[in-house]
Amino acid sequence: MIELQREPTHPGEILKEVFLEPLNISQTKLAKELHTSFRAINKLVNTKRGITTEMALKLAKFFGTTPQLWLNLQNSYDLCKVAKKKSDILKSIHKAEEVA
Repeated sequence: MIELQREPTHPGEILKEVFLEPLNISQTKLAKELHTSFRAINKLVNTKRGITTEMALKLAKFFGTTPQLWLNLQNSYDLCKVAKKKSDILKSIHKAEEVA
């Protein structure tokens, strides 16, 4: 099973703490620059929504990162969340070489 040192941080928290706050960019300004709604940005920052492929492209363009950064952050967060939720099922699954 997957063992993690710590739970990954939601990408919305990273957006807020690493990008928006240090650069003094409001959610309203970001929404305008990305041609999206304030609600979409607010839900992301408040960890109520995840990063979509489209949002990853927009954030990468605006902040000079890669879309993969944003998608990897989201995938790590989702993987941990599902692994915790399904831990009992995952524990009961044997490796292929153990079954053969």
